[in-house]
Amino acid sequence: MSLFVRIQRARGEKPVLDEKTRQQIALFRYGLIADLVHRQAGQRGLYALLREKAARIYEIPGSRRTRVAAETLRDWLSAYRRGGFDALYPKPRRDQGRARAIPQEVADLLCSIKEERPALSVALVIEQAKATGALPESLYLAPATVHRLLSRNGLMDKKPTEPTSKDRRRFAFDKANELWMSDVMHGPAVVAENKRKRKTYLIAFLDDATRVIPYATFALSENTAAFLPALQQAIRRRGIPQRLYVDNGATYRSHHLALVCAKLGITLIHARPYQPQGRGKQERWFRTVRMQLLSQLQEDDTKSLEALNRRLWSWVEAEYHRTPHRGLDGLTPLDRWAMSADDVRVLEHGCDLDELFLFEQIRKVQKDRTISGR
Repeated sequence: MSLFVRIQRARGEKPVLDEKTRQQIALFRYGLIADLVHRQAGQRGLYALLREKAARIYEIPGSRRTRVAAETLRDWLSAYRRGGFDALYPKPRRDQGRARAIPQEVADLLCSIKEERPALSVALVIEQAKATGALPESLYLAPATVHRLLSRNGLMDKKPTEPTSKDRRRFAFDKANELWMSDVMHGPAVVAENKRKRKTYLIAFLDDATRVIPYATFALSENTAAFLPALQQAIRRRGIPQRLYVDNGATYRSHHLALVCAKLGITLIHARPYQPQGRGKQERWFRTVRMQLLSQLQEDDTKSLEALNRRLWSWVEAEYHRTPHRGLDGLTPLDRWAMSADDVRVLEHGCDLDELFLFEQIRKVQKDRTISGR
């Protein structure tokens, strides 16, 4: 998946698909309806077959969804009968190339309102947002668009009507460093060494029990080479966590990260796909960053990566860590850390952390004593 597509998905936009991906999607759609195409008109049993197909789980090209609604299957079947295989190609969005429907600051406000009052319907969430006076007058919030936004953030989950083995109760560890969670958020552009603007990525670690940020940094990439130095700095500042809870991206599945965690005795835990609830605290902190930090940035704060990170840590240490937190019964993250950091595991004397974090590669020594590049 390209970086451009990942950025669009993180923003909640529908990605612009290349021709190869569009063809894969069309083939996938045809594969689901192929056995229905030649059914005779009026033949019974169509809807039963559609419901049966809708109950299955699929790996859908260009999407993170795993199911297809019966009505969607019927629409694909009708489209194929009208226009053949070409009719199954995904159509470009009418608003392609325009600004996304919901600006980020408005999306954060909607999510905050829903999180504060989960019982509110989508319509009431929109009304509450309008009542704050923070919405642009020209902005129209379509209920379906807001519903998708809240669903993507795990805020539209209904209580199960039948017994279930999934425990959705809120949970927090008691002691500092029992669990760290980490994720990446897209940040503002900064002026790089070549005087050109470059996109940044906020790599952050959050302690589950105290909400303390062991370390966070803006980087110019979100790969393993950027993530491991951030983890190293977090350990230097706050000790060694017992568990590290991360996403399923390639960065967190890397051999290097698994090796470092194994050497330090850290249990590496990967989030279950399609369950955003497990990353709720991290996502809430990212929303706080967007609302309280990014919205207040000045031009000087983005003149370099170093300037942006100085501004970040000034905010983290002087404001965020010292502000009473609703999830901590009114305590500040630093107060909660001081109360629960008795068992924090620190680096043993003589432990060379730099050596532990060295990247390891297997290379072949040639007969002329040179080392192969692969």
